Amino acid sequence: MTIQTGPREIITPFRPIPLDVPEGMKPNEFFNSAENLNDLVNNNGLLRNPENLLLYRKALGHSNEFDTSIIYNTSQVILDPLGRPVRRTQVPDNVRHVWNRMNQILIEFMLEKYPDPKSHLVLAGEASLDATWPLTSPGVPSIRMLHNHFIVFDMEELRGAKLADPDNPNLTDGGQHSLFEKYMSEVYHRFFNSLNLDILKPVVNGGSQLALTGYPHGLPSWEIVGGVSALKEIRFWKEYDEVLKGFIDFYRTFFSQVSTRNAPMPKDTYFPDQVENILLFNNDFLKTAKKVRDRCITDAKYANDLRWKPAFKQLIYRNDEGKLVVTISQNSIGNAITELLGVVVNRKPDAAAYEKKEPQLIEKLLEVRQRLIEADLGEGIKTSDWPAS
Repeated sequence: MTIQTGPREIITPFRPIPLDVPEGMKPNEFFNSAENLNDLVNNNGLLRNPENLLLYRKALGHSNEFDTSIIYNTSQVILDPLGRPVRRTQVPDNVRHVWNRMNQILIEFMLEKYPDPKSHLVLAGEASLDATWPLTSPGVPSIRMLHNHFIVFDMEELRGAKLADPDNPNLTDGGQHSLFEKYMSEVYHRFFNSLNLDILKPVVNGGSQLALTGYPHGLPSWEIVGGVSALKEIRFWKEYDEVLKGFIDFYRTFFSQVSTRNAPMPKDTYFPDQVENILLFNNDFLKTAKKVRDRCITDAKYANDLRWKPAFKQLIYRNDEGKLVVTISQNSIGNAITELLGVVVNRKPDAAAYEKKEPQLIEKLLEVRQRLIEADLGEGIKTSDWPAS
């Protein structure tokens, strides 16, 4: 029996969070407040360190097979939500150094526990969390604190899941529907190919796509030469940041041209030579900026929905051949990082179903926590569900 290729929608049960949202606050506003972050530490916290990095169990997770996050918890030290770091390029060097080591151990753990790409989909990554869409829009996040995800999905569950609606707006910014890919794919890929990368090797001819979902669609993607061993090299994490910096340059340059015809190069550009020679002298790039600008002038709703500042999703995942791949995409309202790979998660409150999965999930979380403790990357947190060590 041939399994149809296409995005999948899975149902993930969760235990309802016993929190009362104060009157007059929206749930997303409260869930990301300092008060709720305190609850996150006490009820779901696994490990923390002096760099304010917090490893925690996802109460509203994507997967009950394996799902955890690290958040740069600045809620107690930077009370202004708009003043918090929201992407790795804004994180202090000493914090990023520790964070990269934590990432390496967590990804290595997932690949060790789930060695077969035919059985499990493994991914790790993060998205920008700043309110880069209009502040008056519903659902604008107040989290303003960078966190990343470490997720494993059971491939058998994905194969058995129903096909997701391909017109789901959360799936359409990852490829042929996206602005970058539809109108200026050649210059988009040429710009990324100009970056000086050694460990990251460009993937061509659809080698980044998962056969089951067909995602990601047409995005610049790189194989990690050396696989999981390369994650132990500082050079890899520097290249991983180079990809993000390149994306930020592309995004800022494009939307500066949308905003203002023939705008100068944005200040603090990371790759000024490439921006000048590849982007600002490319007819497709500037023609597309004009197309968007002209529509903004006549379509108020369209203009209001634009993400004028850099908004991204970047992740590391294992493809069907067992190779580790890095990809990056622009981020639209409502996107989950899993949707970049064609996985739509439909969370359903069902405490009984969640509790059936909880023991094996916590067992793995505590095991990887112990590896982090032994590597001097933090101290365990005691909660009602687990001890400090």
